[in-house]
Amino acid sequence: MSDLTIVLRSLQTRLSSSVIVVVLVAISAGLLLTILSLKSAGERTFTRGTGNVHMLVSNDGSPLDSVLNGLFYANPPRGPISEERLAALKQSFPWSMFIPTAVGDSYEGFPVVATVPGFLTEFDPVGDGSGWTFAEGRNFEKNFEVVLGAAMARETRLRIGSRILLTHGSGKSREGIDDHGHVHKEYEFEVVGILEPTMTAHDRALFTNLESSWILHAHDRFERDHVHKTVTAADLVPEDRLVTGVLIRLPSRDPRSAPPALISQYERLRRDPTVTVAQPANEIQRLLSIVWSVDILFVAMAAATLISAGVAIFLSMINSMGERRRQVAILRVLGASRPRIFWLVLTESTLVGLVGSVIGAFLAAVLLVVVTRWLGDAYGLAIESKVEPRLAIIVAMGTTLLAAAAGLVPAILAYRTGVARNLRPIG
Repeated sequence: MSDLTIVLRSLQTRLSSSVIVVVLVAISAGLLLTILSLKSAGERTFTRGTGNVHMLVSNDGSPLDSVLNGLFYANPPRGPISEERLAALKQSFPWSMFIPTAVGDSYEGFPVVATVPGFLTEFDPVGDGSGWTFAEGRNFEKNFEVVLGAAMARETRLRIGSRILLTHGSGKSREGIDDHGHVHKEYEFEVVGILEPTMTAHDRALFTNLESSWILHAHDRFERDHVHKTVTAADLVPEDRLVTGVLIRLPSRDPRSAPPALISQYERLRRDPTVTVAQPANEIQRLLSIVWSVDILFVAMAAATLISAGVAIFLSMINSMGERRRQVAILRVLGASRPRIFWLVLTESTLVGLVGSVIGAFLAAVLLVVVTRWLGDAYGLAIESKVEPRLAIIVAMGTTLLAAAAGLVPAILAYRTGVARNLRPIG
C-alpha cells in the first residue's frame, strides 16, 4: 500500500472534519487571493487610465475629483468651462495635445464623453504608445455619430448601425437617486465604431462629438423658453458651447518623460482661480497612497483568517490523536519506521493545505468576476477579473507551508507513539 493511499484513507476515516477543514482553508486562501488580485488589478487600472495626459483642467472642487470624474467617470463634473475661457487656455501655450471633453450625459447608465475626433487619435488611454484600436467601424466624423467602448458594446449588445437615444444627465446617480435625467427622443445617434478593450474606465464609455452634445443642451434651453423646434448647430450660442474638462499634453522629445516646461505651466494654471488643474499620474499616486493603509488592513484580516485555518488543521489532527495512535501502532507492526510515520502525518496536513489552496483559487476566480462586475456597474471601474498566476502560486505555496507547519506537532507526537501500549484491546 502506497503512502498516498494511507494518507487518503486516514482522511476518509475522518471525512466530516477533513471536509470542514479543507473548506475553511479554501475560503481563507480564496479571500486572501481575491484581495491581493483586486489590489494589483486596481492599481493597474488607475495607473493605465490616466494615459499620456500631462495635465487635466476642469472646474471640479479638487484635482483628485477632476481626475476621477474626467478620466474615470466616477461622477459628472461639477462645473463647466466657458467657450471664452477655453479659447484663452488653448492660446496660452503651444500645447502638443489639447482635447476638450464634456461629460455628464449617459446611455443606460454608461457615461457619454462628448469630445473631438482627436480624443481617439491623439489621446493614448494606456500611455504605452498603443493608442486606440477599432474592433469595427471608424471614428465619429459628424453630428450624432457615436463610438462605443469595448465593455459598453459587449454589455449593451449594440452593433455598427444601431441607433440609440442619449439621456441628458445620468438618469440616476451611482447612489441610485434620481437626478432628473431625461431621454432626448428628438435626436437619434448612430453607432459608427466599436473599440478594442483597453482595460481602462474608457471601455465603459461611448464617445461622440461636442457639437452633438451642445445641441442637446440647446434643445433644453429652447424648451425652457417654451419654444418647440428642432435645434441645429446654427442655433448654438456661446452659453451652449461648454466643456467640463481639457486633456493637455506638452511638447516633449521623449514621450516617456515629463517635459521641462511642465512644472512652470502647472504652477501657472494652479494660480488661476477660475480653473482646477491636476497632474493625473500624481493624483493617482496620491490616491493609492491614501488607500494603502486600508489595503494593508484587508490583507491582514485575510491573512489572519488563513492562520486560523492553519490552527484548525492543527486542532483537527490533535483531536484525532486518540484514534491515530492505534493506526500508527498498527503501521509500526506492519513494518513502518518512525521517520515514515512522521512524514505520513506531515503529508496529510500538507495535502489538506494544498487541496484547500487549489479550491481557494477557483473560489477567488468566481469572487473576482462578481466583485469586478459590481464595481463596474456601481462605480464605472473597469478592473480585470482574473487571478494573477504569480499571486496564485504565492498564496498556494504559503497556504501549503502553513498547513505543513500546523502538522509538525501531530507528526512529532505520532513519531513518539509507542507500539505495545496502543495495541492493547479497546475497552
